[in-house]
Amino acid sequence: MAVKAYNPITPARRYLTTADFSLLTPAKKQPKKPKKLTMALSKSGGRNAKGRITSFQRGGGHKRKYRVIDFARSKKDIPAKVVSIEYDPNRTTYIALLSYKDGEKRYILAPLNLNVGDTVLASDQADILPGNHLSLSAIPVGTLIHNIEVEPGKGGKLARSAGIFAQLMAKEGEYCHVKMPSGELRLLHSRCTASIGQLSNTDHENITIGKAGRSRWLGRRPVVRGVAMNPIDHPMGGGEGKASGGHPRSPWGQYAKGYKTRTNKRTSAFIVKRRK
Repeated sequence: MAVKAYNPITPARRYLTTADFSLLTPAKKQPKKPKKLTMALSKSGGRNAKGRITSFQRGGGHKRKYRVIDFARSKKDIPAKVVSIEYDPNRTTYIALLSYKDGEKRYILAPLNLNVGDTVLASDQADILPGNHLSLSAIPVGTLIHNIEVEPGKGGKLARSAGIFAQLMAKEGEYCHVKMPSGELRLLHSRCTASIGQLSNTDHENITIGKAGRSRWLGRRPVVRGVAMNPIDHPMGGGEGKASGGHPRSPWGQYAKGYKTRTNKRTSAFIVKRRK
């Protein structure tokens, strides 16, 4: 999919680019969807359950509805037809609406080269084609995969954003070596499942926001540098004149450049090679 540029009729339009959306099914041609596939989505404004802001620069933005995605692909051995490819405001990749032979409809993450009219299947006997969902033990070595489970039966957790893919590198006993998008090589149980292919909207990383207002539509508020604040607001604030702020850190004092935050030693044994 290409990136769409605009004539510079205003200063903001000079740099603004968008996805061209030509692969998506027009709204007029989309089938009627069950109400259970969408639900209300309330905004937090970056606040936790106590009302305290724990994530800065959040707020506003366009109202959204959440699309319920079937990450687990729990309908096994039942073929499903792709009836539409749609935009999802809650994620960077596109989503596909499936219609199963028993009449049920579900959303899944849409991989590259999955088109309206294609048939997908969640089964260990399925072909190695985009959108099919299999156990790692049934996938050939070298295959590109996405929506990967970390624990069998818990649903896909890894490699779920636009243009992303992981790769099955090797099989060793009950475990498989999977190369993550970050470059990390990780062990996952062979009973964990994954979907075949690279995810859609590969040009997402090439899109330029172009103007401040477009960030506000997405719910992103202006960012103020820590060194420009007062000491009460940020550890890097204050000082006479223009101070550098010392070592870069978060508003809560945690070091921001190179400080290791991983504490889960139980799962360290599953990392064969770290991304660095």
